[in-house]
Amino acid sequence: MPPTKLRRCNPLAFTPWPVTLITTVVYFALLVPLIIIHHVLPSAPSTGPDGVNITEAWADLQYLTGGFHPYNSHRNDDVHEWLLRRINEIVAASASKEEYRAVDGDKPDVFVFNDLQSNLTFAGGSVAGAESLGVYFEGTNIIVYIRGSEDDKANWWEESDGEPSGKGGVLVNSHYDSVSTGFGATDDGIGVITCLQLIKYFMTPGHTPHKGLVVLFNNGEEDFLNGARVYSQHPISKFPHTFLNLEGAGAGGRATLFRSTDTEVTQFYQRSQHPFGSVLSANGFEMGLIRSQTDYIVFEGGLGLRGLDVAFMEPRARYHTDQDDTRHTSKDSMWHMLSTAIATTEGLVSDSSDRFDGKPKGLGKVPAGFGTRAVWFDLFGSSFAVFRVHTLFALSVTVLIVGPLTLFITGVAVSKANKMYLFSMSTRLDDTDERVSLYGLRGFFRFPLLFGIPTGITVALAFLLTKINPMIAHSSQYAVWSMMISAWVFMAWFVSRVADFARPSALHRVYTLTWMFTLVWVLLVIATVYENKFGLAGGYFIFFYFLGVFLATWISYLELFSLPRKSEYAIQLRPGSRRPSSFGSRLLTPTFDEVGSTDHVEEEVTESTSLLRGGHRTTFANYTRVDGEEVADSDTVREEKDPNVYGYEQAWSARMPKWTWVLQLILVAPIVIILIGQLGLFLTSALHQTCQDGSSALTVYLLIAAFTVLLLSPVLPFIHRYTYHIPVFLLLVFIGTLIYNLVAFPFSSSNRLKLFFIQQVDLDTSVNHASLTGIPPFVNDAVQALPSAAGQNVTCTWLGPRLQCSWDGLVPHVTGSTSQEKPTSDWVSFNVTHTVGKNQARFEISGKNTRACKLLFDSPISDFSVAGSALDGRFPHISHEGSREIRLWSRTWENTWTVDVQWPRNGLSGKVVCLWSDNNHPGVIPALDEIRQYAPDWVAVSKLSDGLVEGIRSFTI
Repeated sequence: MPPTKLRRCNPLAFTPWPVTLITTVVYFALLVPLIIIHHVLPSAPSTGPDGVNITEAWADLQYLTGGFHPYNSHRNDDVHEWLLRRINEIVAASASKEEYRAVDGDKPDVFVFNDLQSNLTFAGGSVAGAESLGVYFEGTNIIVYIRGSEDDKANWWEESDGEPSGKGGVLVNSHYDSVSTGFGATDDGIGVITCLQLIKYFMTPGHTPHKGLVVLFNNGEEDFLNGARVYSQHPISKFPHTFLNLEGAGAGGRATLFRSTDTEVTQFYQRSQHPFGSVLSANGFEMGLIRSQTDYIVFEGGLGLRGLDVAFMEPRARYHTDQDDTRHTSKDSMWHMLSTAIATTEGLVSDSSDRFDGKPKGLGKVPAGFGTRAVWFDLFGSSFAVFRVHTLFALSVTVLIVGPLTLFITGVAVSKANKMYLFSMSTRLDDTDERVSLYGLRGFFRFPLLFGIPTGITVALAFLLTKINPMIAHSSQYAVWSMMISAWVFMAWFVSRVADFARPSALHRVYTLTWMFTLVWVLLVIATVYENKFGLAGGYFIFFYFLGVFLATWISYLELFSLPRKSEYAIQLRPGSRRPSSFGSRLLTPTFDEVGSTDHVEEEVTESTSLLRGGHRTTFANYTRVDGEEVADSDTVREEKDPNVYGYEQAWSARMPKWTWVLQLILVAPIVIILIGQLGLFLTSALHQTCQDGSSALTVYLLIAAFTVLLLSPVLPFIHRYTYHIPVFLLLVFIGTLIYNLVAFPFSSSNRLKLFFIQQVDLDTSVNHASLTGIPPFVNDAVQALPSAAGQNVTCTWLGPRLQCSWDGLVPHVTGSTSQEKPTSDWVSFNVTHTVGKNQARFEISGKNTRACKLLFDSPISDFSVAGSALDGRFPHISHEGSREIRLWSRTWENTWTVDVQWPRNGLSGKVVCLWSDNNHPGVIPALDEIRQYAPDWVAVSKLSDGLVEGIRSFTI
């Protein structure tokens, strides 16, 4: 068989078909499982492990989500009583002492605390700018304490100044209130059900905890994390040193590890059957990129505990809406959180080390020495990596030094061997002044175009979508991904093929990898600085990316040792000697001419010699310059074409290995696809529906563009070998997805746009406005579809990045009266007593059929106090700048609050507002009923504020 055919049949050769097929297979083999794992949940078992009843848990979830149950609703009281009954049923149904002794010893003591005494006044909230907000809250938390086998046997909490002893315990938290517009299946129904099953599990023989377990069902999380803060006033809050917070910031899917305080506590999450998450999400919270919060910040920042935050994160379009119900979640989602919680909690309560024995400081973040910052991420949703940020920093610094040094030493060794064709324009012929061109610099300057043009086009597409159809990612995030991927791949292929046609280079791979090495080295420097200065480890993937690129680049440098010495190659091109078109492994082996003769003698090339000989072409790429004279070196004599040289590349490349490109691909591509592909999917799921909340659409598209570039960059060293089939197909995909992304309607019944409702009634003037707040022009379209708004003068004003459209609303009936009453001033009752000669006054406030009111001031007050309230130095009640708002929450209905207020200057004015949030019966809030009935099916309704209806009265002192 001729040598050419042998080359073509090599399945690993660096030729078009092997390159195209192998790279495509590698990408598909890794990306497809990532996408499947990301979207397909592990199946829940038909029967749970000993001590867990999945059927019972699902039935409990269905009951819990049978109605809206915000703190300020009567159903919230029903849920509170139901939870107490369920807990007592679980405790009563636990095994007997004899059954325990047969397995592992004594039956644990269980204590149920129905906390109807704790209250707290504190400042701030869970969002930026809330520091000027003061809150008084009365809790209705339920706390269950399962005494561990190593715990103090005394009931220390019954003493007035009782303190726990021993190693401390573990807290698992969930909140049983929902928002007023959501049934709360995942926010936080599954968390509540998980806590019930944890009680059942740890009261099963064989599962008795070594450390005590505190299970908290807190009420009031949706309103500035009130329930977790007031938990701090219960004596049992002194006992736990670690915690697991269960939450929902989406409406299904997998429960992800949002964040953790340290490496040591995160290691217990490794026990999970199906771990999911990345430390990048924790960095998002720390850098303020994620604005919402969970009870985690109270336990970590306020109480000084060490722990984990596990939450659902998608789909965001159902979060806080009526689609956060059991119909739109599944037993699989429930099992994912439940199994994770069991594994993590079991590890925490079984830990016998003393690393968590330090007493929590209770001020600020966990003190230094109480844990090390962690790096963590899952792999294919089945394994979990966790190690210290310090370890990542040390490794990063090491490779930053070792990588360039290794390449430098290798380059010096190649030069010493006289084989450094990189950056070599020519070489000297023997000891004469004659020089032979090597064309070794060819291909060096193509990377900026090869990388820059596709990347620039991808970024331009991000700006184009933001300008034309910014919300398309809400429902069609994969169409956006497909558009950017197809555009990038096609343009990278096109640029590389043009460059390869114009100036073919055997050094394309090594030059491209060298450029990539330099760029990723810079990225790693930046990531390492952030690791050291801020402890941010979200750039962990850059370390692994750099490691792969470094090894691949090093292989390319080592390949240079296979080349002939430059002096030997130059001898073959001496004028008058036989000038082979390539320099193969058999240096002096004659090549066959067209008739098989080895006696062919090449005629001397002169200025009059035709450029065409024997019907074969000669191009500018086929010349070798010798002493100023151009000599055809490739196709002038067809029989001298070495089959080991690809196309019109430099003849000295014949000896270069033909299979090492596969090794380079394997070193770089899997690392990039697994880590970056997984992060890309994770971030897309978390962010693609946040634009409705006011987040920047451009940020979302730029992130997709950035991850597209990072994900596909590993093909750049090889893409010039691609056949046209896949790039041309991707060009068609690009055209189709571009058109779709620019013209398609971005919402659907399964991916609805959230609009935020509130109805405000001025009880002094009877002016009644309902409003929807959201993204224009869609909010305008939704309002125009409402019968009560038709023909009205709808007023729209900007509320931050969103538009609020208001109209005369239908009259609400929220005070509990059966008559069709009009709003009157007695909905909100208040009395103000001004202390003569002083800038202070006492407010007495109450509202009909509500347990939530607030005071709004036109100018900041300097101090305030609520009668009967507790204060806690860990939670200051007012900021240095004062307060413009005081929110009041009571556990009893139609309570009267007594609030003493001081202000710095003469005169005080403002508003007294009471809130109504109970939305479980039609006709109570007709304006909201109308929206649900007549708004387009692509609209979902969520709450704008704590109350759905606000009754407002003004005051002036």
